[in-house]
Amino acid sequence: MKHLEMFSNRLTRMSKHWKKWARRRGITCFRVYDRDIPQVPISIDLYENYCLVSEYLNSYPMSEDERESERNSIRNFIIEILQLAPENLFWKTRERKKGNLQYEKFDTQEKSIQVNEGGLKFKVNLSDYLDTGLFLDHRTTRDLFRKEASGKNILNLYSYTGAFSVYAADGGAKKITSVDLSQKYLDWSKENFELNGFSPEEHEFIREDITEWLKRERTNPKRTQYDLIVVDPPTFSNSKKMKDIFDVQRDYSFLLNSIYRDFSAPGAILFFSTNFRKFKLDTDELLWEDIQDITKQTHPEDFRNEKIRFVWKMRK
Repeated sequence: MKHLEMFSNRLTRMSKHWKKWARRRGITCFRVYDRDIPQVPISIDLYENYCLVSEYLNSYPMSEDERESERNSIRNFIIEILQLAPENLFWKTRERKKGNLQYEKFDTQEKSIQVNEGGLKFKVNLSDYLDTGLFLDHRTTRDLFRKEASGKNILNLYSYTGAFSVYAADGGAKKITSVDLSQKYLDWSKENFELNGFSPEEHEFIREDITEWLKRERTNPKRTQYDLIVVDPPTFSNSKKMKDIFDVQRDYSFLLNSIYRDFSAPGAILFFSTNFRKFKLDTDELLWEDIQDITKQTHPEDFRNEKIRFVWKMRK
């Protein structure tokens, strides 16, 4: 079929290009194909000598048998062109769903490896979750965050596996507080700290619902005032561990203004990101000043689609 031939040619050409690009930068986790051909709506990410394929909804009419046959053809092309061992290819199907789907466990293989990015090491899990533990699209944002971190008190809300926190430690942060609802991800964050020679004991890892933590801590007279903050919340969350449902479009102004009023030091810098495609930020709703849209500036070169997330930087 014509589109499969086009896919094969495209992957051959682009994988050579991106492998060379990554080698020059010391990066071992990057994207080589990003739904470039509409009839082949997958993304292909390399992690060392492993590969993660994410399959998106294909609206082209075909039977399930035809679709499975095409999947097998695509899989074989990938293995051959990228010179992979078949067992090193992981295939996941992405559906548009609300909630914490990307964080939910759906396998128990525990296929974890180490990857390099920005002169740092990170543990990724290729098998057990929809996402691997490292969002490749925030590579540039993390680097910008590191450049601001020296000597500062850092707050990382919705910290996931702590990549921003590790970058901050590498940038010479004074103290880092990572807050997340999942103990699993906080433990993973500590592993990432240790992989890079940073002591988790010198920093804080707090397991709590972010909204509840903000409400409780603001009455604490001894609470820390943070100089540098990153907030990268889910689009929507109705986790059983939370008291209330979180909706980023509805709740972002409460969230960011709470941080401004009660947790930010004079001159503080905040990075805010969301991957909700329809998100609209109204600067008039926020107390923060000098609000800059740095989405384009932080877009990774190896991602073709520029509408994957928004990033803002703002100051107090």
